[in-house]
Amino acid sequence: MEKSGKVWLAGAGPGDAGLLTVKTKQLMEEADVIVYDALISAEILSQIPDEKELIHVGKRSGHHLVPQEGINQILLEEAQKGKKVLRLKGGDPFIFGRGGEELELLKENGIPFEVVPGVTSAAAVPAYAGIPITHRDYTSSFHVITGHPRKDGTSRIDYPSLVGLGGTLVFLMGIASMETILKGLRDAGMDDNTPAAVLEKGTLAAQRRVISTVSMLPAAAKEAGIGTPAIILVGEVCGLADTFHWAEDRWLGGRQILITRPKQNSSRLAAKLRGLGAQVIELPSIVTETVSPNPVLKEALEKFGTRAKEEWLVFTSPIGAEVFFGQLAEMKTDVRHLFKRPADIRIAAIGSATEKALQGYGLFPDLVPEVYCAGSLGKALAEAAEPGSFVTVVRAKIGSEELLPPLKEAGLEVEDIALYETLYKTHSHIREKITGLFEDGEIDAVTFTSASTVRGFVNAMELKDYSHILAVCIGEQTAAEAAKYNMQIRIAEKASIDSLTDLIIEELGKKE
Repeated sequence: MEKSGKVWLAGAGPGDAGLLTVKTKQLMEEADVIVYDALISAEILSQIPDEKELIHVGKRSGHHLVPQEGINQILLEEAQKGKKVLRLKGGDPFIFGRGGEELELLKENGIPFEVVPGVTSAAAVPAYAGIPITHRDYTSSFHVITGHPRKDGTSRIDYPSLVGLGGTLVFLMGIASMETILKGLRDAGMDDNTPAAVLEKGTLAAQRRVISTVSMLPAAAKEAGIGTPAIILVGEVCGLADTFHWAEDRWLGGRQILITRPKQNSSRLAAKLRGLGAQVIELPSIVTETVSPNPVLKEALEKFGTRAKEEWLVFTSPIGAEVFFGQLAEMKTDVRHLFKRPADIRIAAIGSATEKALQGYGLFPDLVPEVYCAGSLGKALAEAAEPGSFVTVVRAKIGSEELLPPLKEAGLEVEDIALYETLYKTHSHIREKITGLFEDGEIDAVTFTSASTVRGFVNAMELKDYSHILAVCIGEQTAAEAAKYNMQIRIAEKASIDSLTDLIIEELGKKE
């Protein structure tokens, strides 16, 4: 019997990655193939591992890259190959998401499936606009209605019944039919002055709201240039937005920041920026590939601590520390043996992040330069090392050229060992999405923590012009690389995540 795969039909929410359910986030890590819609945000797409197979089916109002029948067939065929298939849909798959249609073919063919509910835009978008869809002083019910007309163009909405209910009305996918919907409500007896709102790109950094009345909202929305995705809200609670707004009030509310980072790094910066209200796209623009096997490192470790009275072991990145100890484990080398040698063993780290990484392995560096860069590390080490000391540098295959000259000028013997190679990856599944955000002016800044992240970003995006990009850089060397592409440069006072965050707040934060 041929093994069948399985399909998970999951809601990704309205766009803010913080609204992903725990289960959907887990499935993004475990699935073999992910079939996703156009409305999945760049922030969420950027959290999908690079090795995943992605199929963009591109459903959006008025534009269907793949028709519904084709999507159904894709899910069936991928599952029949024995794959774990994640069907990632905006909002909730069973709230006007045609989720039931996608399951019918699977059921007919005996394909197992699960449904993972998502946060619906009907509730989340008003909440991010400061509008409670129920409030006991105004209404005790809400009603979610599709704004799509039937295929023949006729309305499926029972306006008199909706008006008679007296609850908050939430119309999804109704922007193109806004005038028809609101006229239908008025013709059914709704007061022209009933508060109404249109909420565009809700939960995203670019979210906007227009608050008006059922008679004036179409004109107000047109004047504001409201587009899709957006929802229409009708009811007395719409007037509460001026009192309960909050999303845009955060320090970085309304800002979208793209972070470039090595894939292996946990993004403390992303967490800090999200905590301040920013929407964060995490783009792993570089990938590190360990040099394995590594006979040069193995030979160096056998001689380590026997070549001079004082020997230094130098680390230039947190990834370097991680790879180094990973290699020790692979070679079955006990770290205690490295320090049972005749030489006085010293440790140097390029900066606070690398220092912290080493502390996690029980090593507390003897030297960390005041300025966190390769040139400063080389100069500080040249001054601190005893004459005749031996220095072993473990780092990337192509490292900064500023580290070694001061050491050699001081007469120190140096061995430069490559632990890993930096590779640049093209993230094809989000390049188009991010390019569109740049073109629309919806990305406020890009952060760079090394020259290699600049090169990785340029390689991944392949933009024609980078002069409009605000490049927030962790140091001078990084800034010099960004300057080659005519980016608008800002440099953190110190080469640390905290300093980088402070600079972003200074540049983009709310002014009191």
